[in-house]
Amino acid sequence: MELNFQAMELATNTPDRREGACEALLFAHGAPIALPKLAKLVGVAPAECVRLVDALAARLAASPERGLTVVRDGEEITLATKPEWRPILEALMKQEFHETLTPATLETLSLVAYLGPVPRVSIDYIRGVNSSFTLRNLLVRGLIERTPAPKGGGYVYRASVEFLKHMGLARAEALPEYEKYREFYDRFMNTAVQSEATNAPEPAAP
Repeated sequence: MELNFQAMELATNTPDRREGACEALLFAHGAPIALPKLAKLVGVAPAECVRLVDALAARLAASPERGLTVVRDGEEITLATKPEWRPILEALMKQEFHETLTPATLETLSLVAYLGPVPRVSIDYIRGVNSSFTLRNLLVRGLIERTPAPKGGGYVYRASVEFLKHMGLARAEALPEYEKYREFYDRFMNTAVQSEATNAPEPAAP
């Protein structure tokens, strides 16, 4: 089905209307939407769309009674709840997670959220079990995402924008005690590497 761009132009013939169109499209879409696609739907150039999104973000930020904020990840844009609403959102998420996710899945999700981007081998090492099935389950639910590892092959996992959106966070670093757990992870993995190096068998004598 082709969109009626003539009708769109009539609906967005002023800056305020175009900004409102951005807000409506982001809300209706639900998931992150690429900036070029958003610009095309609103009927403006990408540079103008950036200005409209920035104006919308500023308007939402300036109104403490509003519950939404704009989240940008590169060219991906979405609406999310503001961090100050996190307590009631956490209560909702915890209730839903405990109803639908197993303890193993919650454990893996927490590791990915705090440690991501993290390879599966590190998750397996910390948990002491193979996490392939659990990670696949979280990927299907849209709570995490994976990208090719920058080196060495394989994939790394991190919390998805959808997960952050439901938690009312703009970024993973806003998770409670994020720095504390990242520091613990770094110390843990460094100790593990040193232990393996110490316990490695000596090469056979020639």
